[in-house]
Amino acid sequence: MAEEKKKEEYNAGSIKVLEGLEGIRTRPSMYIGSTGKEGLHHLVYEIVDNAVDEHLAGACTEINILVNEDSSVTVEDNGRGIPVDMHPIYKKPAMEIIVTKLHAGGKFDNKAYAVSGGLHGVGISVVAALSKKMIVEVKRDGKIYTQSYHIGKPTNDVKVIGKTDKEKTGTTVTFYPDDTIFSTLKIEDEILISRLREIAFLNAGLTINYENKITKKKEKFNFAGGLVEFVKWLNKTKTAIHSKPIFFEKKVASTVISVAIQYTEGYQDRIFGFVNTINTVEGGTHVTGFKTALTRVINDYAEKSIKSDVKLEGDDAREGITAVISLKLKEPQFEGQTKTKLGNSEVKGVVDSVVTESLAQFFEENPSIAKAIVNKVINAAKARSAAKKARDLVRRKGALSSGSLPGKLADCSSKKLEKTELFICEGESAAGSSKMARNKEFQAILPLKGKILNVEKANPHKIFENEEISLLTSAIGTGLGETFNFERLRYGKIIMMCDADVDGSHIKTLLLTFFFRFMPKLIESRRIFAAVPPLYKIRKGSQDYYVYSDEELKKTIAKLGGNLNVQRFKGLGEMNPQQLWDTTMDPKARMLKLITIEDAVEADEVFSTLMGEAVEPRKLFILEYAKKANLDI
Repeated sequence: MAEEKKKEEYNAGSIKVLEGLEGIRTRPSMYIGSTGKEGLHHLVYEIVDNAVDEHLAGACTEINILVNEDSSVTVEDNGRGIPVDMHPIYKKPAMEIIVTKLHAGGKFDNKAYAVSGGLHGVGISVVAALSKKMIVEVKRDGKIYTQSYHIGKPTNDVKVIGKTDKEKTGTTVTFYPDDTIFSTLKIEDEILISRLREIAFLNAGLTINYENKITKKKEKFNFAGGLVEFVKWLNKTKTAIHSKPIFFEKKVASTVISVAIQYTEGYQDRIFGFVNTINTVEGGTHVTGFKTALTRVINDYAEKSIKSDVKLEGDDAREGITAVISLKLKEPQFEGQTKTKLGNSEVKGVVDSVVTESLAQFFEENPSIAKAIVNKVINAAKARSAAKKARDLVRRKGALSSGSLPGKLADCSSKKLEKTELFICEGESAAGSSKMARNKEFQAILPLKGKILNVEKANPHKIFENEEISLLTSAIGTGLGETFNFERLRYGKIIMMCDADVDGSHIKTLLLTFFFRFMPKLIESRRIFAAVPPLYKIRKGSQDYYVYSDEELKKTIAKLGGNLNVQRFKGLGEMNPQQLWDTTMDPKARMLKLITIEDAVEADEVFSTLMGEAVEPRKLFILEYAKKANLDI
């Protein structure tokens, strides 16, 4: 046809070039992970990391972080101060180049920074691009320099605004996050404080001051003991086998390896890796090297000194361990800007060698501690052997074939992962309503009998033998712990559907403890959710209204006026199938809470406190946070 609609042409004219920092504003999540609270806090981390780099260079002893009343954030350090002299190529002050151009900074010059967390040189540029206003002030050469920026572009030239002592140097950055980019501007104290405490532990002698003018929260961190204090703090809710952590540090070429280890009477292994103070939550070659060396040294000592013929595996050697491996590395190769995994292949051998030599020497010099650790590991190996049959059963039940799925599971017909949902229900009553309410095409129901085992305190073989955990693992399909295989996941969403009461909250906490300890990849990949059932049903005439909190109840009653019938739901089993679908299961109307891990160390500490053996830390935690909780009184 002569008038046939032409296809859109794809040629040179179709290519759009994003100048300067426009690309950051177009795709902010590529640089900071999200535009929610995680991304907001990441802005603070980027500036703090720059200050920490100054400390690693031997030039900074104190960092101050201030959350201002207008929601802006100020980060001040007493480092060398960003250079302000003219750049020889760009003919602009170096400070302006660093702030307004990606991949610009001293971290690409090995003379300026021997090691650096802010490796990519995009940190302050990203913060500038995502801030409606940013002010940088530099003390250097006896003068105070400043420049302001609007969404990454200078609003004035670099200028001198005062004088100072030549000895006083440093950089102060104040930024105002752009509310057109971020869904929230609220800085949460707990998130920042956790990261700042971590940094202080990893940098012995560095002082970090935090103050939030809005919440009136203040903290000061300075840990002269470094990693030793870090491990003791991590184990404050545990019973340690040896009171003083094992610590060693060695420099190999330009790489510094620092390791602290303490074994506890618990069953969980907690190994945290850091590179240039960045928490590599997905591990990497440094963690792999550590694990390999640990198993070898313990096996050798058991064979030679205790004359044990029990073959010890990696799981056995790590049972009850808390360890921090911190590297200062000249050229780390991280996976992506968020730096969650170290990829340097040469690091594995270096760490393996250092840990093997240092730990073997410690064992020879401290035989009582060595024997206590190795005896615990031997007992772990015996328990593993006793649990082998149960573990194999769990593996078989986790197979993908429908014939091996648990009988209690009401499966869905769809096999499309991203469409399917598994609802974990509390008890047969709720499961009965759920099975009638669900969409059988993509929603599966698994009822659990009562409260599952608290895996934080349980011996591993009891975990594998537990019927409810076996059912849950079989339904999800991935296996658990070391046998976990993400590719065998059977459902795109795993939804905890518990009653909105104290018992329901306890069951949810037990489930979260299990997922965190044995299937953390499901949380990291954003697969775990909590359903939000309503607390009340309000009927006015023939119209029903569902509300989800006491505060919402008051507002709804005030809005609707008189002649109301208010029903308090005691549990999901009380709802008829239609009510359950309308309020809790219908994807178009329901509310789901996504479960995420913002800080692995902090999450580990919370689970240890709430679900571990020690009573006093749990009591103190409850007293501190009870006033912030939504209590059903």
